[in-house]
Amino acid sequence: MAHLNLLPWRELRRKEIDRQVRNIAIGVALSMAGLVYWGYLYMGGLIEEQNQRNSYLETEIKNVEKELKEVNKVKKKKAELLSRMEVIQRLQSDRTRMVKLFDGLARNLPKGMYLTLFEIKGNKITLKGSADSNGTISKFMRLIEDSDYFTTPNLNVINIKNNKGLRVSNFTLKFNFTKAKKKPEQENKPVTGESMAMNKEAK
Repeated sequence: MAHLNLLPWRELRRKEIDRQVRNIAIGVALSMAGLVYWGYLYMGGLIEEQNQRNSYLETEIKNVEKELKEVNKVKKKKAELLSRMEVIQRLQSDRTRMVKLFDGLARNLPKGMYLTLFEIKGNKITLKGSADSNGTISKFMRLIEDSDYFTTPNLNVINIKNNKGLRVSNFTLKFNFTKAKKKPEQENKPVTGESMAMNKEAK
């Protein structure tokens, strides 16, 4: 009976399998290393690109902030100019009002009356003075009521004293100073071409 020795063949087969497994492992390892390296390069490129975008955005943000500062400066300058204009207009308006106020008082102050105190707070005016009679004070109040610029007169106090044998009425009068009042006929009467022509002929 013949005997076959299979040991060398099995040993060679085992070594061949080990070699193939080792080659596959080396190939897989090299592939993984290549993938890792490629991934590193790819991620590095993405990071660099993002850094460039961030740098661009930071530059643009700084430019916008600079422009906003300039806009805020312009707005602040505009607000200052408007505030100055408002002050000037208010002063001009106050000056005009004061001229009208004193002119109205001078025209409406009746004979036999003189003032000892003049006080103005906003649109409220307080007058103190003396008159030769209560009738003179009443006349002054009627003139105030009929005035275009004075409203709501209020006589607070009247003290009657004798001054060197003369009868003197001391008074305190409060009223408001306002814009010129429109007369009723001016408010209700419509303006027509005929009325304008009549006004021109009258002139």
